[in-house]
Amino acid sequence: MVLLHYEPPTKPYLRILYRDESLLVLEKPSGLLSVKGRAEAHFDSLQTRVQTVFPTASVVHRLDMATSGIMLMALSKAVNRELSRQFQQREVDKTYIARVFGKLNEPQGRIELPLICDWPNRPKQMVDFKNGKSSTTDYQLLRQDAYSALVELSPITGRSHQLRVHMQALGHPILGDRLYATDEALNVSERLLLHAQSIRFTHPESEQRMSFSLPHGFDLEPASDQQFEHQAFIRVDD
Repeated sequence: MVLLHYEPPTKPYLRILYRDESLLVLEKPSGLLSVKGRAEAHFDSLQTRVQTVFPTASVVHRLDMATSGIMLMALSKAVNRELSRQFQQREVDKTYIARVFGKLNEPQGRIELPLICDWPNRPKQMVDFKNGKSSTTDYQLLRQDAYSALVELSPITGRSHQLRVHMQALGHPILGDRLYATDEALNVSERLLLHAQSIRFTHPESEQRMSFSLPHGFDLEPASDQQFEHQAFIRVDD
């Protein structure tokens, strides 16, 4: 993927939501790469920022550069292997919040559309019923206004750009999506309004089920004086 005018945000430079001897839970802002790119200009990433403080930290999963929200990193190879296994076996529960264009006809549903890379236009993905890999997303309407909707998205599979392509195929592209939105849906926001809001997984060492949540800030109504962007919520199940 060619990045033009890469200017990653620096405030905050690095925000750690949780850490112990095994893993880190981090906030990735929109506009910052999850891992460094090949070009020197694309060296800055959440990965490289974390490794300046925690040299053994390794990426378990990624978020698109334009997506904000929660990311996990492992502090040892053994922890990375176990968390990666949980992702592969779909034992990790993730929810995203998106603000999408238009009015949804149904308050909830499941999108099952196979995806494949659109090679002439990569990194874009596309729906391909013949050669695509199975991809499933559950969605639920949270709020609706005159031109957009706030939805909760739960990916059952983890294909590249899955949420973005599924919502676009449904006729409701995510606002500010530079790859898949057009006209009003593109121009209404300077950033992609997609946020990895929560994650739930089993701690590789303690075997406790852990939950983390980070508010999104995409409210349809004007925000109150209370500032939510600096609050993260953590739960450890018994």
